[in-house]
Amino acid sequence: MELESSRLVGMYRTMLTIRRFEERVSREFIEGNVPGYVHLYIGEEAVATGVCSNLQLSDRIVSHHRGHGHCIAKGADIKRMMAEIYGKKTGYCKGKGGSMHIADFSIGMLGANGIVGAGLPIAVGAATAARLEGNNQVVAVFFGDGGCHEGEFHESMNLASIWEIPLIFVCENNFYAVNTPSSYAIAIDEIYKRAEAYSMPGMAVDGNDVVAVYKAAEELVERAREGKGPALLECRTYRWHGHFEAKPGFGIPDTRPAEEIEAWKKKCPVAAMERRLLEAGILTEQDIKQIDNQVIAQIDDAVKYAVESPLAAPEDALEDVYASESTVTGGTA
Repeated sequence: MELESSRLVGMYRTMLTIRRFEERVSREFIEGNVPGYVHLYIGEEAVATGVCSNLQLSDRIVSHHRGHGHCIAKGADIKRMMAEIYGKKTGYCKGKGGSMHIADFSIGMLGANGIVGAGLPIAVGAATAARLEGNNQVVAVFFGDGGCHEGEFHESMNLASIWEIPLIFVCENNFYAVNTPSSYAIAIDEIYKRAEAYSMPGMAVDGNDVVAVYKAAEELVERAREGKGPALLECRTYRWHGHFEAKPGFGIPDTRPAEEIEAWKKKCPVAAMERRLLEAGILTEQDIKQIDNQVIAQIDDAVKYAVESPLAAPEDALEDVYASESTVTGGTA
């Protein structure tokens, strides 16, 4: 079934917002305006967009260290996102979490996670809650090919299948865990085939084709809403930047072949969607330019908001800190 023009345009705008947001974060980081580390989603925009376009506001997602795209695709406020990345008090986590820990429970974004694979058991818990609540909510958890090596991956797949919970495992296979090729580190030739071991459907899709991702996710999400349990969706894509942003001469050298990176850039998911819309007569070149200008203006506003926002005060370090009574009193229970 062909998607409505409005849906296609909406997905294009989301992908473009992710791209321009990440480009600006990269620039701000290189200029020394952003503390900590940032892991950019450039090149993978179609995955978050295609999956989240099938989700309702009440549905939940769990992200990973490269999570800005998931936040934006689920509807997060880019002003609060940018403020958090800047370490400002107006950020989603009051500037205490930074790039890898953005969360907004009001839109079902349960947070990113700096530990590889750590979001998987969190998603199992969220999906178990969704089933107990009985409101047909679905949970999607995003993780990379590197996350498939973690014990949490297998434990989570097993429990999800046993309990038949509404959980979509979305593997963003960008073929590298930092600089380790998946062809070297993964014994099975295709990740989606691991689903068979846990008695759930497994699908593989071109992760740079947002329509293909959307349609695959649509099938699995509908299946989960019907109470038929979890599924694994492998989206094959590629990150354009290194594992994380670093100033020249610092960080981990990117050992991926330059010609490989350039070949994947020619498969740009944003450009591919733009061509699709132009060729179908849904948008004109002027429309494309107008959308781009609107997106850039929104991101400029987000940066302005972050720059003008206050830093946390020293005493704020004592807020949002919790401990059990036994810990406070020195008990051992």
